[in-house]
Amino acid sequence: MGKAYRLIYDENACIGCQACSVACRVEHGVPEDFFRLQVRMELKGTFPNLGMHYERMACVMCENPPCVSVCPTFASFQDAQGLVHIDERVCITCKYCILACPYHARFVNPIKNVVEKCDFCYDTRLSKKLLPACVSICPTEALTFGDMHEAQSEVHCLSMREVLIFPKAHLQTKPKVAFIPNRKGVKS
Repeated sequence: MGKAYRLIYDENACIGCQACSVACRVEHGVPEDFFRLQVRMELKGTFPNLGMHYERMACVMCENPPCVSVCPTFASFQDAQGLVHIDERVCITCKYCILACPYHARFVNPIKNVVEKCDFCYDTRLSKKLLPACVSICPTEALTFGDMHEAQSEVHCLSMREVLIFPKAHLQTKPKVAFIPNRKGVKS
């Protein structure tokens, strides 16, 4: 049986420090002004009742990825574990996958002239049984990652204990990334 990877982002624990984004940038040599992972911050409320809302923006590793089906060269593909990758040797930078991605998670790397996105650090870390860079660096443990097939794993236990939101669930892409929604801050 293959792995059933899941990444959980806890909006309650995130402090918007950008350590995850910096770790990703360093791990993959992402050029300035581009990102595989970004935490966006939004000020909510009116003074004096203000609060911050943080939103993680990256590939959500869809089980039904629209980016894969539109790729004319099969550079975008899904492996046996359901992870979505890009074969840079075959990518012709047509940008169909960028247009098809409802999560705005892909970009053209201007140095390599290929499309890139988050891949859970598959080549550099996950294939070596290491956690993705963003998960390993998070100072507040807002990110949890692991195999849902392992009943004792932290990600499995957290999934059973918390209410999880899957981004844009109505699109039925079935993301492997889930969020624990924000329970703190200001009321709208």
